Amino acid sequence: MDTIDLRSDTVTWPTPAMREAMANAPVGDDVYGEDPTINQLEAEAAAMLGKEAGLFVTSGTMGNLTAVLTHCGRGHEMILGNQAHIFRSEVGSAAAYGGVQPFTIPVQPDGTLDLGDIRAAIRSENEHFPRTRLICLENTQGSTGGMPLTAEYTAQVGDIAREHGLKLHIDGARIFNAAAALHVPARDLAAPADSLSFCLSKGLCAPVGSVLVGSHEFIAEARRTRKSLGGGLRQAGILAAAGLIALREMTQRLGEDHANACALAEGLATIPYIHIDPTRVCTNMVLFTFADELPISIEELVTRLKRDYNIVIGGYSNGRTQVRLVTHYWITRDHVNQVIDAMRTLLP
Repeated sequence: MDTIDLRSDTVTWPTPAMREAMANAPVGDDVYGEDPTINQLEAEAAAMLGKEAGLFVTSGTMGNLTAVLTHCGRGHEMILGNQAHIFRSEVGSAAAYGGVQPFTIPVQPDGTLDLGDIRAAIRSENEHFPRTRLICLENTQGSTGGMPLTAEYTAQVGDIAREHGLKLHIDGARIFNAAAALHVPARDLAAPADSLSFCLSKGLCAPVGSVLVGSHEFIAEARRTRKSLGGGLRQAGILAAAGLIALREMTQRLGEDHANACALAEGLATIPYIHIDPTRVCTNMVLFTFADELPISIEELVTRLKRDYNIVIGGYSNGRTQVRLVTHYWITRDHVNQVIDAMRTLLP
């Protein structure tokens, strides 16, 4: 990539190996179950997450929506964080297309949902109430800077779900980042979940796609849900071929992105007007805020970074005072140093 683009790990380009694999992928009609490359991707993804089956979908939003609509019926309720991607950034799709009501509870600074809050949100059987059917977690939790949820915590949530006859879905868009940060197999983080979706097109560099995993029974039903959403695929093995490289190769190198994020945070901590706690950088996301006395506007800073240094940043929130930078395959340590130097020049 020519630009140092830190807006998200969604901006990654496919690697040269992915492009070659895409050009040579065996294909077939996936609606008939005849695309061998998609079948291989689904099988390998399920095995890596310790589940029976997988389903290739076009995006993380489709994966989450497919899961929610498969687990829940109209008028049912799901419990999830008030900063969850499913709640904040997926266009209210579960409510729009499935009539599923969200019950939101606070996301804690470490990315978890308080277990007491989860228990309190579960509806009792009462004709006035919607029926709780699903608990959703997000791992890593993007809104708190990519915080990974441990296997021990997720098991506790799974116990609550089973105790009350509920299902547990994990929005695992960056589950392999969590696994790398915690030094555990991804399957351990997925074990308590009835379903999990993860993105191939974020830090794993594939150009398109996510995979939803679960039991054979769940995936069979989810395939029908995907079809109803217009997600039936034909010769999509050209996309799945990149996904296989993402699984086999890119999941093994995420620690480099995490190390670069830590280096970026430590460098930014030395610059005036930037408030950051480097100890909270656990994966590939760096969150920081600007001091009120920032000598130039955030808009001018962004403009000058792009114009003068070919650096692109974004992800503002909290009144545009907080910035999120995300490292990925195409961000090297040299790029990190360039960003720190540029920031130091613009904020003397």
